[in-house]
Formats: sequence, structure tokens, C-alpha cells
Amino acid sequence: MLALAGVLPEPRTARLANLRHHGEVLDRALVIRFPGPHSVTGEDVAELHLHGGRSVVAAILAALAELGGLRAAEPGEFTRRAFEHGRIDLSEAEGLADLLMAETQSQRRAAQALAGGALSRQVEAWLARLLALAAELEALLDFSDEGDVETRLSVDSRSALATLIAELEAFLSRPPVERLRDGIKVVIAGPPNSGKSSLLNVLAGREAAITSEIAGTTRDLVEAPTAIGGAPLLLVDTAGLRDSQDTIEAIGVERAQASLATADLILWLGDPDDCADRDRAILIHPKADISTSDARADLAVSAKTGAGVDDLVRLLIARTRALLPAEGEVAINARHRTALKDCLDWLREAEGSGDPLIVAEALRQARTALDRVTGRAGVEDMLDALFGQFCIGK
Repeated sequence: MLALAGVLPEPRTARLANLRHHGEVLDRALVIRFPGPHSVTGEDVAELHLHGGRSVVAAILAALAELGGLRAAEPGEFTRRAFEHGRIDLSEAEGLADLLMAETQSQRRAAQALAGGALSRQVEAWLARLLALAAELEALLDFSDEGDVETRLSVDSRSALATLIAELEAFLSRPPVERLRDGIKVVIAGPPNSGKSSLLNVLAGREAAITSEIAGTTRDLVEAPTAIGGAPLLLVDTAGLRDSQDTIEAIGVERAQASLATADLILWLGDPDDCADRDRAILIHPKADISTSDARADLAVSAKTGAGVDDLVRLLIARTRALLPAEGEVAINARHRTALKDCLDWLREAEGSGDPLIVAEALRQARTALDRVTGRAGVEDMLDALFGQFCIGK
């Protein structure tokens, strides 16, 4: 900074300076410095706020490259340094990664909550309660050799343990954040020529799938990411479900059935009695413009005339709302769920054991599992993969 600006501004104070290199003024910019450890990375940090022209930026980067000890940052390097210096924990870093990739308002809010430390604060609260339980038990074990001393947790502590277990169970039952990031998987299924592809195109708002009066036109999965009511959806058109001697079509049917098994919601366009999973399904009577409605269906829809489409959209919004994390609620990913599930299993072990040594070890293992959520333990193998997702420098 001194080589280009000629001055060092006071910490956290913006100063306007001419940035010079070999006597030439490259830009008139704002210069700010943040001494460590109270900076975003915990290290000494300098910021140059330049005019945004490509030639200006290129000239400054070329000048910096000539200075000794400097290099371009790797993807995610600033965030990784912040993590390694304790400025943020791992869950906050994951939230920042999600924030950089957020495309909907729901994704942004969930990512902002995670990046802002909402999960970290919850984990710290659980850890504090676990430490209190462990401290009581350790004290009892220390005095157990002095005679007839009770070595079990007190009634209040056992009640606190049960409450903690109930809280973790409720936390793990929340909808996963992956549905926000990847979209709720809505599979459109039914027999051949029932209007599945036409309905996909109407809901997606574009010609994502080929439509034809010929049965069996769709032979593979056709995916169309979209958003309805602010919720991200992954619409999946499937091959018509029927027995077929055509090898290619049979493969399509097999893939359709596999997709149905992993669906969050199913738009079923066939006979309601043939729908194997009514709980996840919305029963649709298709082609309502040319056929009599079926009273067993949830609603009748015509992709051709648009009849019933608005009702279907409203129903989709209502159904998807329950499948997504609530606004303001901390949403957890697969890694968090694994660690919290391990913690819950150890707490149940502690609750069910009458041996104080087993209980003490179970409480210790539960704390270790919680430490994995925030990155204090057992996460070295996934750090490169996480920070490699970030943009250059971030």
C-alpha cells in the first residue's frame, strides 16, 4: 500500500490518494487499512477502492504483481484465513458460500442466518448445557471413592438431558436446506400421453419438454428448474408409466420410477387408484378441456386452455411451504444433520445408561459431535472442497 499510495491512513479510516507506479498516476482511489487481529481475516488487511474500469484494475494488479511478497488469492482464501484465525466458524463459512450462490429470497435469508452465526449460537448454547451436565457428573465421580456417594445425575439434570434430547429431535425434523438450494423435486408422472410434458411447460413458463400427440414421446427425464411463489422447484417430466417391449422406453420407465421414489412432491396425471404414494401426491385430472372431470382428483387442469392452472399453482405454493425451512428458521445441511444426529445418539446413550463412566464418555462424545458443526474438530477432510467453491479471492 505504501509503495502505491505513498501514505498509510489511520486504521479504519478511508483516505483519498493518488496510486502511483514508476511515477505514473494509475488511479485516484480510496485507501483503507485494517490491522490484525481485528480484520475480516485476523491478519493485516488493506483495501483499495478503485474506479471500476478494466484498464484501471489491470494496471493496479500489474503494479502489485511487481511488488515482492504479493500474489493473487486462491478461491475462498480470504474466507479460509478468517476461519483459520477464528474470525468465523465453519458453519458461518458455509452460510457465506450459500449466500454467494443464493438465487431466491428464501435462499438469501437462510444463507444470511447461517452466515450471521444463528446455528453457531444455538450450538454454543447446547454445548454450555452439556458442559454443565458433564461437570456435575465429573464432580460426582471425583467424590465417589469417599463412601456411599450418589454417582448419578440429579433429577433436575436428568430432566435437562431429556429436554436437550427433545430439542435436538425437533431441530433435526426441520426441512433440509438442500431443498432451498437445489429446489423441491416435483415429479410429474402418469401413463403415456396424459399431458405431463404440456403441464411441465406451462408450470416452467417455457418449452422445456417436447410435446406430441404420439404416446411415449418422452423417454427420459426432463428437468426444468423454476420458482413458483418464491420457492425454488425442480420440475421433472417422466416417461409414461406402462409395460413396454421397447428397450429404450423400458429404460425411461425405470428412470421415471426411480425419480418418483426420490420426489418431494408428485403431480399424478393418471388414475387416482394407480397412485402408489397419496401422501406426496397431488391428484390431477388432466386435459380437462376434452374430458369429464374425475371426482377423485384434487383438481382438474387443462394445459391447453389454462383452466385450473392457477388453482394448481396455489396448491403447489401451499404444499411446498411445509417442505421448506420457515422464514427466520435456521436451516441445516447434510453435514450439520450428520453431526447433530451423532450428538443425539450419544445423548440417548447417556440417558439410557446407569453406568456413570459410560454416561461421562457419552457426554464427551456428544460435545465432540457438536464441535464438528462449528469446525472445532473432525472437519479437515472437507475444508478444501468447501473453500474451493468460493469465487476468486473471496
